[in-house]
Amino acid sequence: MGLFSRFTDIVNANLNSMLDKAEHPEKMIRLIIGEMEETLIEVRSTAAKNIAEQKNLARKVKTTHQAIINWHNKAELALTKNREDLAKSALAEKHKYQAELTQLTDDNTQLTDLLAAIQADAQQLQDKLTEAKQRQGILRFRQQSAEVRLQLREKATINNIDEAIAKFERYQQKIDHLEAQVESYELTENSNLTDNKNLSAQIAELDQNDSVEAELAEMKKNIVNG
Repeated sequence: MGLFSRFTDIVNANLNSMLDKAEHPEKMIRLIIGEMEETLIEVRSTAAKNIAEQKNLARKVKTTHQAIINWHNKAELALTKNREDLAKSALAEKHKYQAELTQLTDDNTQLTDLLAAIQADAQQLQDKLTEAKQRQGILRFRQQSAEVRLQLREKATINNIDEAIAKFERYQQKIDHLEAQVESYELTENSNLTDNKNLSAQIAELDQNDSVEAELAEMKKNIVNG
């Protein structure tokens, strides 16, 4: 089942309202255009058939008009030959063709009006189709613009992430540098402490040696005196 059930549905359709309510406007506009193109083909096909019929009517009108003239001439000829009976028969045929000509003329008038209406319908359809295609172009442009904007946003996001990572790495390098400085100070202090410790030990050892020597001298003196 198509979007439109009859010609008037297309002509009276509010495309903007339909597209605003559609879940997928791009898909909807393609369906609408397809429906309009199919309907326009049908309308033009009907117009072509009616034009062909009108040409056929024109040939019949011409033939009938010629027949009227011929039967009129035959009636006159019969009268000139004192054949009133034949003249009446000829006039009866003439009147028959005249009635047929009247009917053909009426049919042709109706067909002409119908063709004019079909042409107007076809123009209305064409206008609606043009409007739909313009809307399709706008939707396509909006979609492309949205895709470009999305790509730019994604690219900007990636750049922001890269920039954040770079900042973090620089910050981490700065911390590493500060920690390295602290470690270098600690090494220097430990070295100084070690040096100070060695010096104190040497001095204490000297003092201990002096005590040993003093005690040894005292022992020697006691032995000699004893």
